[in-house]
Amino acid sequence: MEQRSEAAESREQTDGRSLFEGFVEKMYQGASRAPFFFICLFIVVAWLVSAPWWHDLKSWQVAIHTVASVLSLLLLVLLENASRRSEEAAQEKMNVIAEALASLMESHARNDPELDEAVQKLRDAVGLEERH
Repeated sequence: MEQRSEAAESREQTDGRSLFEGFVEKMYQGASRAPFFFICLFIVVAWLVSAPWWHDLKSWQVAIHTVASVLSLLLLVLLENASRRSEEAAQEKMNVIAEALASLMESHARNDPELDEAVQKLRDAVGLEERH
């Protein structure tokens, strides 16, 4: 029977994404494509041509600043969440590679006893980011 690594078990536990994480993924994919740019461009153009209908130019400027601030805040939160998950996935991949390397080194340690210390250091380093 195949021995399962801690990284594989951890990955299985976190495969189920929440509704929010699914939403973030879809928004991240959408915000990085041309249609989102054109939507933003349309908002700016619509704001520019709406100037004659505003009685006060100061409130006209406040309108675009408010819309831009709200959109920026929402995008920041979504992109930070996507970035964090991407970073965690990359770290998980490095942990799996390190575990595999440690296993390989351990199998060769029978012929080279000096590898035992290196294997232990490598195994101790796996998951180090979670402990700090």
